[in-house]
Amino acid sequence: MNQQISRRKIILVTGAARSGKSEWAEQLAALKNDPVTYIATAYRDSTDLEWEARLNQHRLRRPTHWQTKEIPLELATTIAQAKAPHCLIVDSLGTWVSNCLNEDGASWQQISLELLTSLQQSQVEVILVAEETGWGVVPAYPVGRLFRDRLGHLIRQIGIIADVVYLVTGGHVLNLSQLGQPLIKNQQSDDFIA
Repeated sequence: MNQQISRRKIILVTGAARSGKSEWAEQLAALKNDPVTYIATAYRDSTDLEWEARLNQHRLRRPTHWQTKEIPLELATTIAQAKAPHCLIVDSLGTWVSNCLNEDGASWQQISLELLTSLQQSQVEVILVAEETGWGVVPAYPVGRLFRDRLGHLIRQIGIIADVVYLVTGGHVLNLSQLGQPLIKNQQSDDFIA
């Protein structure tokens, strides 16, 4: 059992749209000798041809021996059920957060806490891909602000517990765990954006 727990590692890969976040996460996973499961959080929509083309582009880039699971909502449960030796790629947190936007504040707090708990108790390596949405203009509409705030806060909470945090931008990968300093250490996970 101790060997399984020691294999657990949380890696957060964050950055802007089209920055190469997913490719970097895939490269990290490919370095492992463990089986890899790619957790796709997007809902498929056969009527949206551009969206389907994006999903297909991701699918074609992955090795065929990797397993893919489409998990738009039950992310915490999926992580909790994974057994070592294994590596999970979650792509992406932004899509998952958008899938949960209809949840009220209390439900979102519970869902977020379940995700953070599953990550901390996981027996496997989990590589999470997350979009940085807060670097631009504050959205003019309430749901846009809610999405940006929830995602930004969730990324911060995961960054606190992650073993390694990478920022992908401008065609480069920066290891923020080596270059930076955590803003807050050991912050409790009960402070959520509703």
